[in-house]
Amino acid sequence: MIRRKLSRMDKPLLLAAVAVALLGVIFVYSATMDRGDNAAGSFDPVLVKQVIWVSVGIVVLLLTASTDYLRVLDYSYLAYVVNLFFLVFLLLFGGERYGARRWIGLGPLSFQPSEFVKLTVILALASFLGERREKRGSLGNFMGAIAIVMPAGLLIFLQPDLGTALVLIPILLAILFICGENLKYIIGMISAGLVSMPFFWGILKDYQKARLMVFINPNLDPLGAGYTIIQSKIAIGSGGLLGKGWLNGTQSHLKFLPERHTDFIFSVVGEEWGFVGAVALVGLYVLVISRGIRIMAETEDVYGRAIAAGVITLMAFQVFVNISMTIGFMPVVGLPLPAISYGGSNTITSMIGIGFLLSISRRANR
Repeated sequence: MIRRKLSRMDKPLLLAAVAVALLGVIFVYSATMDRGDNAAGSFDPVLVKQVIWVSVGIVVLLLTASTDYLRVLDYSYLAYVVNLFFLVFLLLFGGERYGARRWIGLGPLSFQPSEFVKLTVILALASFLGERREKRGSLGNFMGAIAIVMPAGLLIFLQPDLGTALVLIPILLAILFICGENLKYIIGMISAGLVSMPFFWGILKDYQKARLMVFINPNLDPLGAGYTIIQSKIAIGSGGLLGKGWLNGTQSHLKFLPERHTDFIFSVVGEEWGFVGAVALVGLYVLVISRGIRIMAETEDVYGRAIAAGVITLMAFQVFVNISMTIGFMPVVGLPLPAISYGGSNTITSMIGIGFLLSISRRANR
């Protein structure tokens, strides 16, 4: 039975997802080997955890892919409400780390509910708009979808985690569009968001304002808010065409580059594997996203199309924003590179999302 299920999955997508996750282990190893937290002759605890996360992620990917996504949708609202509970719990009782309340500790481990809420929002939106497909294009569908996204977005913004809160907006727009909701409402929402952007300046934290200011002028605070992005661009630029070689990156191994195993791991790839290696990694992501688009186009089920649209948008948005901020094309907003950056919540969420794409392709190929 397992062999039959595997035979119906989209194999290029499965192989690309596993390759991306394994590349993550390779570069987390490089980024952490000089951190100084590991005893002589042993691996860094961060690397050990990432190996565990990737192993668990691959298992969870296969389990998700082998499960009928329509059965999972029966629990979509429950999963979403439970996730909202965790977000409220964090705001009320969560411990602060790096100036934010994003993690819930479980002994030596911790998890980030805001990572998982991306998936539960996608599932809840797919359930809601799928159940109301006969009322497609109505104002009720549009407002109901917004009502699903807003509580999660607001709670994540208050953590504060601006990057993850922003991810929910393109996910909402993509699912509304693919479900055939009224374009006038969608365009109106985008227009209202653009017009009201100046008013959001006043509610941003000081460090968020500083990041935006150094994006406009990178030399405004080179030893403060602008330090990481300057070091990131030096690392990527110094990699040249073929890079300095794996484990030979000076910006990362001499500890000039902060957050090199999390949000700025693409800078390590660029420095050590150069332009060719960076393009190869982007190519793997393009393969994942293009196979996802193909799966979305081939399925005739509205629930499957909505889930696929949400997962594809989530992956594409995070890849685009993360890489853009490491090369200075966008302000730093703290988004990890899917399945590559260190972190159990990021890795497992990414693998579950791809598992849903495989589940949709498997059902479409029956």
